[in-house]
Amino acid sequence: MKNQIAQITALAGDYIGPEIMAAGQKVLATVAKNQNFDYQITDMPFGGDAIDKTGDPLPQETIDASKNADAILLAAIGGPKWDKAPRRPEQGLLQIRQELNLFANIRPTKITPAMMKFSPLKQEKPVDFVIVRELTSGIYFGTPREKHDEYALDTMRYTRTEIERIARLAFEMASKRRNHVTLVDKANVLDTSKFWREITAEVAQEFPNVTYDQSYVDAASMKIIASPEQFDVILTENLFGDILSDEAAQTTGSLGTIPSMSKGIDGPALYEPIHGSAPDIAGKGIANPFSMVKSVAMMLANSFDRQDLADQIMTGIDVAVERGIVTPDLGGTATTDEVTATIIDAINERRNSYATDNV
Repeated sequence: MKNQIAQITALAGDYIGPEIMAAGQKVLATVAKNQNFDYQITDMPFGGDAIDKTGDPLPQETIDASKNADAILLAAIGGPKWDKAPRRPEQGLLQIRQELNLFANIRPTKITPAMMKFSPLKQEKPVDFVIVRELTSGIYFGTPREKHDEYALDTMRYTRTEIERIARLAFEMASKRRNHVTLVDKANVLDTSKFWREITAEVAQEFPNVTYDQSYVDAASMKIIASPEQFDVILTENLFGDILSDEAAQTTGSLGTIPSMSKGIDGPALYEPIHGSAPDIAGKGIANPFSMVKSVAMMLANSFDRQDLADQIMTGIDVAVERGIVTPDLGGTATTDEVTATIIDAINERRNSYATDNV
């Protein structure tokens, strides 16, 4: 951390974005109280909100505040209001990834015993794996890109450096987990995938304690449904990672439960839920705050080395689930505020109990 007081830039965004951002900040304030963690939040416009205020989904002042932060919290952006805008909110998201060189997107999929009842899988074992997705290259950024009356063209392109850095990150992460990396590709068809296999095999030699294997993307998509417990760290390129991470998230029972982290070689990491801005439920007070609150926990653990505070948040979420205080997407009737209040109560109850036990 480059600042004595943790500097956090908050990008609330659009529709349910401000609702879940408020929930995340309330939980952060609770878990940080009297815990030797001082922080300051700077709220900045981003996405559709920024278009309304400045005409640009990513104004320069938001870029500057993000670059000067120790971490960035993003809620959700986009929606039908800006479908015909000259620059859509999603273009701001691609731009901020490039501005901050956020080449790696890390999405955990975890089905705890408390969450098993929500999973559509008939899963008897807890699930805990991470998808490490390359974020700033591949077909989303390759050129040329053309669309004509009779044909269209997209370009998939990767460099050695791009693959090496994301592969090395995946192996480093696996070495702190269960020592297993699975590369997901389409090497039976794509030359870029063959290139990924060659370079990843070289990186694997630097980590002799990590088991390394490969899986075609179609086979991996089936395994995530049939036997997700076999995975530890899944390494994959941009397009495949985009699809597989949403599939994996749905196995938990709701997209509203999954956080993510995007990081670069240096500079601040960006933490965000993987779901969208949900215009259909905005303003109804029923948005699931779990993914935003979990994003706060990821931030505390990874950017500020406060795993202790992150664990308190995750325990609070499990308590809310066990008490049945969940939003409609998980089959409950609770509001966003009620779920948030339950998490906060659980954190405070645990602390009070600990204090009483140590009198």
